[in-house]
Amino acid sequence: MTRTTALAGALAALVMATCAQAQEAKRTLMPESDEARAFHEAVGYSDAVIHGDTVILSGVVAVPVEGDDGMEPSFVRVFDAIGRTLERAGASWDDVIEIETFHTDLAGQINAFAEVKNRYIKAPFPAWTAIGISALYEPTALVEVKVTARLPQGGED
Repeated sequence: MTRTTALAGALAALVMATCAQAQEAKRTLMPESDEARAFHEAVGYSDAVIHGDTVILSGVVAVPVEGDDGMEPSFVRVFDAIGRTLERAGASWDDVIEIETFHTDLAGQINAFAEVKNRYIKAPFPAWTAIGISALYEPTALVEVKVTARLPQGGED
C-alpha cells in the first residue's frame, strides 16, 4: 500500500465518521417537575442538549429566596441543580469543559460565587468566562450559570 493510498483511506474513514456523528439525533433533557417542564415547553428550551459526547446545559439562575443569608445559598442551589442535570446526562462536574456566568453585579458577586464554584470544580479547571450584565430573564436573579461538558469515555451518546 502506498503512502498516498493509506492517506486517502484514512481521510475517507474520517469523513465517514464525521458524517455518521452529524446524522446522530440530538437528545434533550427536560425538567423532571411538571411545573418546570410546562414553563420550558411554553418558552421553548431544554435543560440540556446531548449531541455525540457533548452536553450543553441551558443557563440556571441563582434566585434568592426568603430566609437566605447572603448570596451563598442561591449559588449553592444553582450548582446543585447543574450537578443533577449533569448526572441525568451521564456526566459529572469532572467532565465540565466550560462555564459561562452572567452577573448582575460582577464586582459584588464574584468572590462569593468563586468560593462556592470551587467546592464543585476541581483541577484540571474548565474554561470560565464571567460577564457583567444589566439584567437577566428572571428579574430577581443574581447570576445565570451556563455549562458545557463532555461525556466520559464509555458514557451515553
